[in-house]
Amino acid sequence: MDSGNVAWILASSALVCMMIPALALFYGGMVGSRRILNMMMMCFGGASLVAVLWALFGYSMAFGNSVGGLGLIGDVTEFPGMGQMLAKDDSASIPLILFAAFQLFFACVTTALVAGAAAGRMKFGAWMVFAGIWATVVYFPIAHWVFAFDSADGSTVGGWIANGIKAIDFAGGTAVHMNAGAAALALALVLGKSSGWPKVEHAKPHSRPLVLVGAGLLWVGWFGFNAGSALAAGQSAAVVFLNTAVAASAGLLAWALVERVRHGAATSMGAASGLIAALVAITPACGAVSPLGALAIGAIAGAVCSLAIEWKFRLGFDDSLDVVGVHLVGGILGTLLIGLFATDKAPNGVSGLLYGGGFNLLGVQAIATVSVLAYSFGVTWVLAKVLDKAMGGLRIKPEDELRGIDLAAHSELAYLMDEDPVELGSPQRV
Repeated sequence: MDSGNVAWILASSALVCMMIPALALFYGGMVGSRRILNMMMMCFGGASLVAVLWALFGYSMAFGNSVGGLGLIGDVTEFPGMGQMLAKDDSASIPLILFAAFQLFFACVTTALVAGAAAGRMKFGAWMVFAGIWATVVYFPIAHWVFAFDSADGSTVGGWIANGIKAIDFAGGTAVHMNAGAAALALALVLGKSSGWPKVEHAKPHSRPLVLVGAGLLWVGWFGFNAGSALAAGQSAAVVFLNTAVAASAGLLAWALVERVRHGAATSMGAASGLIAALVAITPACGAVSPLGALAIGAIAGAVCSLAIEWKFRLGFDDSLDVVGVHLVGGILGTLLIGLFATDKAPNGVSGLLYGGGFNLLGVQAIATVSVLAYSFGVTWVLAKVLDKAMGGLRIKPEDELRGIDLAAHSELAYLMDEDPVELGSPQRV
């Protein structure tokens, strides 16, 4: 047991946990003033529910011995309630229960990300049911595919992406960001557009400072997310830490530059979005590339995602918080660009096309990308459709949407002005 490694993963776990309120602030600032409480409650509520499920059976599904050795799902009966992890194992670098706690917050953050697709128009109760089932049938299996590695002695079989095709995803470009982005797209399509979309006056961002604060806290938390995934306080964590820092900076600047050229001004919303887009893209690649490669990936993600967020208007889906344009597109870019920029001198030790590695790695990354996208989108769409029928609709009433979901769902308003003639009472059941 290495005390330095234990301390680093404890700290990293706390940093990833901080990403939940950071995301709530980021999303909260991007919605209207009468939607912010619901948006933040969706983040906190969904994350809390998933944490409970993780302790009961989620960790077993994600990291248990693969059922039938197929690499599709872990044995749900292996660690029920996590009681088996209480015993100390001096042969491990960090306690298994600490690893479980670290990965718990990945599951929480991923589920909270999906909430952005439902901003201001989904019943809170329906969201909670959706979040719990979605984590069980989508996130836990995909986490097994990507994060569960075979044990050194062969006693435990992991996921097919990590061990079968050996795709590279250092910290969750596929399992977290592409997964959340594809799920967000499916949910947005089932929910339909907000009333009056795309010109929804009551849904415009109400606090750009909150967006910037949330983005800044997410950046800090991302060091735990990425560098913590090295699972040790050593060279790999140091490389990943630097790559995460420079990629994020390049993404912010690239988005701002594209905005300046196309629209005549670099906005605060654009800066925050460019920062997050680059962090998303570097997540799978942070252990595979050099700092120059990280700069390239961050810049490409910032520039491309700044264009991708406009697709929602051309294709006609309501993704007001740009989960698709930032997390789906950024995750795809980061995963595929590993096939170009990976160098065997980085911790992952594999070279991509630009470093003499040929097309093989690019092909492997593409297989992982398509597989995660297809499964996440398909299962989420079916789940949302079934719940829409079973629960009498996923959306709140049109009149509640117009006056703001905060009052209807939570009997609260974030900002109650003197001239606001609102009486707060028992919340309606939405």
